[in-house]
Amino acid sequence: MEDVDFADEPDEDGEMGDEEWETEDEGVEEGADPHDDSELTYSKHTASVFCVSLDPKENALAVTGGEDDKACVWRITDGETMFECIGHKDSVTCATFSHDSSMVATGDMSGLIKVWKVEDTKEIWSFEVADLEWLEWHPCAHVLLCGTADGNTWMWKIPSGECKTFQGPNCPATCGQFLPDGKTAVVGYEDGSVRLWDLKQGSTLHVLKGSDAHSGPLTCVSSNADGSLILTGSVDCDTKMVNTATGKVVGVFRTESNVSKASKREEGEAETNSVESVGFCSVYVIYII
Repeated sequence: MEDVDFADEPDEDGEMGDEEWETEDEGVEEGADPHDDSELTYSKHTASVFCVSLDPKENALAVTGGEDDKACVWRITDGETMFECIGHKDSVTCATFSHDSSMVATGDMSGLIKVWKVEDTKEIWSFEVADLEWLEWHPCAHVLLCGTADGNTWMWKIPSGECKTFQGPNCPATCGQFLPDGKTAVVGYEDGSVRLWDLKQGSTLHVLKGSDAHSGPLTCVSSNADGSLILTGSVDCDTKMVNTATGKVVGVFRTESNVSKASKREEGEAETNSVESVGFCSVYVIYII
């Protein structure tokens, strides 16, 4: 093998010579726009964007909500704004299409929720709750579900506004989801507990607390395709798999971050990691910290 001849070799102190090393940033002018590989940029918001959703029927429209107290519905082919969802009083943190893409729901941090008809861009319903934590549509009906900072979970028929509430513990309902059957919902809470709700009866089917609960607030939940299993994620860095028929924890996925967090608690250091997203595919379980 031939010797490799470096132009600058370390001196006696192990330091390289005076010649400057070229870096990836060299040649980029100060203030120049960063490289952008996107096919389209939507820039009608005037502040940070907090949420985005695609219409499930055609995947032709997107809705985005932001710190500028509004949501925008726009075409993903050319970035043309279809209409703006205005009238919110705080940052829009939830924005999502109904199952058939005929309606879009928007919710702001203060708890004001609005529903808009996509075809004629008209607001058709609104309601105000406590500080909003999350918002989602029923998988096959015009029914909305949301969780709030006072521990309540709300459900409405749209646009009639018929309503049910599900009272949780005295702490925020931090995440939730309809199960695929449309008759059940899973809700996670700040105290680490998880509840499976019978939406028709308004009662709990199962409550995970104590040793089955998380040791920190819930951040995310997800179910598999038939609703037989759910995953729950938390700031404690654990992901738990639960059988919805029995309400029993059938698996715990613990990351190295969980061990690090325990060590940091003992040393009084700040905890930074948490499980932020969980999901099933056809074969594997996916969780993101």
